[in-house]
Amino acid sequence: MLKQNLQLKLSQKLSPQQIQLMKLIQLPTQAFEQRLQEEMVENPALESGKEDNVDFDEYADNSNDDFDDYDNEHIDTDDINIDEYLSNDETPDYKYQTNNYSDDDDDKSMPFVAGVTFHQDLLNQLNTFVLDDTERDVAEFIVGSIDDTGYIRRTIQDMVDDMAFTQGIYTDENTVERILKHVVQELEPAGVAARDLQECLLLQLKHKTPTDSIELAISIIDDQFDAFTKKHYEKLLQKFDITKEQLRKAIEEIEKLNPKPGSSFSGNQKPIEHVVPDFTIRIVEGELDLILNGRNAPELHVSKDYQEMLQSYKDSSDKSAQKDAVQFIKQKLDSAKWFIDAIKQRQETLFVTMNAIMHYQEEYFLDGDETKLKPMILKDIADMVGLDISTVSRVANSKYVDTPYGTKLIKDFFSEAMKNTEGEDVSTIEIKKILQNVIEEEDKRKPLPDDKLAEILKDKGYPIARRTVAKYREQLDIPVARLRKKI
Repeated sequence: MLKQNLQLKLSQKLSPQQIQLMKLIQLPTQAFEQRLQEEMVENPALESGKEDNVDFDEYADNSNDDFDDYDNEHIDTDDINIDEYLSNDETPDYKYQTNNYSDDDDDKSMPFVAGVTFHQDLLNQLNTFVLDDTERDVAEFIVGSIDDTGYIRRTIQDMVDDMAFTQGIYTDENTVERILKHVVQELEPAGVAARDLQECLLLQLKHKTPTDSIELAISIIDDQFDAFTKKHYEKLLQKFDITKEQLRKAIEEIEKLNPKPGSSFSGNQKPIEHVVPDFTIRIVEGELDLILNGRNAPELHVSKDYQEMLQSYKDSSDKSAQKDAVQFIKQKLDSAKWFIDAIKQRQETLFVTMNAIMHYQEEYFLDGDETKLKPMILKDIADMVGLDISTVSRVANSKYVDTPYGTKLIKDFFSEAMKNTEGEDVSTIEIKKILQNVIEEEDKRKPLPDDKLAEILKDKGYPIARRTVAKYREQLDIPVARLRKKI
């Protein structure tokens, strides 16, 4: 049975402009510059540089009087030739302007190196070996199976089958094993084409000039690899009947090795990603000074040519013939004016949010002591600036600030609160820093287990459980006590 009823429902929807503004706020400086360039290319009514004091509102308001009856109609602007509405046939000025740098900035370009890749370098090294056609094909296939870290993650049988099915190369496991050991594993860097960490370390040790320490290191990795990785040093001392000094020297040789030989190849390194700080904090006469990166505050204005076109069409007697043109121009002008307002609102939002964070963590920014970072959550800053928590999150998640103590990711200043023995709220960042200091100062011959670390922190006024210590230790990438042990 069908039923009809009337239901009142309150819902909140974001306008397209609000959604675009939130996206702009979330962008860091470099991404924002790219978004700005895209908008200027898409909308020729938007130009960079200082405005020539033309009153946009006058034209916008007057145009509405004469064309209100067309506002709700669907206008097809596909056939409009934009060039006909420009003041001349030349390329607009905005396409030549960089708009994000001052006039006295140097025009510098960044050269890029067209280097040889890791795998291409390995293939080039094969030319130093005397191989027949089949052996070379097998060697090249093996090189192609090496990952970027320098390891082969496949079995010999898999490579034999794959060569037969995909390359038409018919061989056997003994041949592949021979070429792997006597050809590919002889390539540089040492340790390349290993199938596991143990083999990788052995290959590197065997490439070194033989000494007593090297020979002992080879024996340890070859015969007692499991005991070595678990740092059972007493077992190694008994097994090889050596002194602690001899074991220490052998371990030093092993620690010099590269567990990922592929990463040592300079041509395989990924381009370094440069961080552009969105803010700068400086200490001026004992006071904190916050500066928003100038590249976040470009000078933009609405095109004078487009405004004059709108005025000329308004004065035209044949308004019906100019309907499409006027609608198109109005759309571009409105879009440009909104984008300029959105940029200004973005600047204000970024500044007031970072300013609140700076004053909230004033003690830290004045002397750089991480133990002085206060517990701070998104709601604390949102309440201070009167913004939504999601807006503060967008500002913090992808923005960097240049401080006297280095460039920091803003979200790293946020942390939960915990009570110390005096009932005061302390930041989890402060506890992690103290935990890290305790571990750095411990006797590495007898590293402290988590329960002992918990006792030390409790004595310092931070009563936290052993499992919490373990969690913080893992977040700091610090291994368990057994793996921190040194002889």
